[in-house]
Amino acid sequence: MPIDPYILLLLGTVGLAALLPARGTGAELASGASTAAIALLFFLYGARLSTREALDGLRHWRLHGTVLACTFLVFPLLGLAARGFVPVLLTDPLYQGLLFLTLVPSTVQSSIAFTSLARGNVPAAICAGSFSSLVGIVATPLLAAVLLGGGAGGFSAGSVTKIVLQLLVPFVAGQVLRRWIGGFVTRHRKVLALVDRGSILLVVYTAFSQGMVRGVWNQVSPARLGGLLAVEAVLLAVMLLLTWYGAKALRFGRADRIAIQFAGSKKSLAAGLPMASVLFGAQASLAVLPLMLFHQMQLMVCAVIAGRRSHDPDPLDAGTAEAAAVAEDVDVTVRIPVGPSRTGAGTGTRSG
Repeated sequence: MPIDPYILLLLGTVGLAALLPARGTGAELASGASTAAIALLFFLYGARLSTREALDGLRHWRLHGTVLACTFLVFPLLGLAARGFVPVLLTDPLYQGLLFLTLVPSTVQSSIAFTSLARGNVPAAICAGSFSSLVGIVATPLLAAVLLGGGAGGFSAGSVTKIVLQLLVPFVAGQVLRRWIGGFVTRHRKVLALVDRGSILLVVYTAFSQGMVRGVWNQVSPARLGGLLAVEAVLLAVMLLLTWYGAKALRFGRADRIAIQFAGSKKSLAAGLPMASVLFGAQASLAVLPLMLFHQMQLMVCAVIAGRRSHDPDPLDAGTAEAAAVAEDVDVTVRIPVGPSRTGAGTGTRSG
């Protein structure tokens, strides 16, 4: 089972916030830096997303529509159904975090990686992940306003303004400036990836520091964490089964089904953490805990599935082999025209 090294960094950041939480002036500085980091993240998201590739990908609209439906319709419905686990397995704050997890967009990088490993439709996975991230900038806050209500840090007109300024405006600015900075972003992708991850670590530190100062972690016990993991395991299993067999029922081919399964059953930690910081404020530390756990769980399970799918026989190769076997077993007599002979015969036979 693979352990994402970045998860270890996130856990280390949580530990640092538990031991040395930001207080007073330090908390104000950390909060300001976190706000700037979130704006930078979404600016880079906008600068990376190729508008032409996104428009070209619309040709496979059935696949992308299926992924979006799984991400922003089926997932939230399952999240609402999980309300039945409160208070037996989940506390109300943990349930709010679980419901928020079901609202965030799909991943991009890991969906592409697993689709490639399983020999699926990689271009479709790229476009599906990109569309999901793009739609999520608007859909996730709107769904949070409808489904979470007051649980999302008191969702209000001020929250909408904050979302627009911190998420949407930087993203649009990145798209507008992509024409001039797109090449720079592509050439320095590795360095900017470190900036992305460092920004998210800062967001996590700020959120968990606020949680420690306010004492919200006193609400979580080992038993509650175990219940949360059990609920998330069921949620992931249901989505993996629905995306695989649902895509089959919709008559998608094997390659498309793989892309749908990996893009439609996963949630983005990179997009979800900054959004939670904006939506939940001081309660963000508990809100992002279900997402962090689900992220690691989906990586472990999907890595196993992708590895097994990579050993599936290629349908094209199987069809070719079957046709060759049939040709060897059947004696075919072909009557072909031949040139006129000296005796005037115009046809002949050749057996094979």
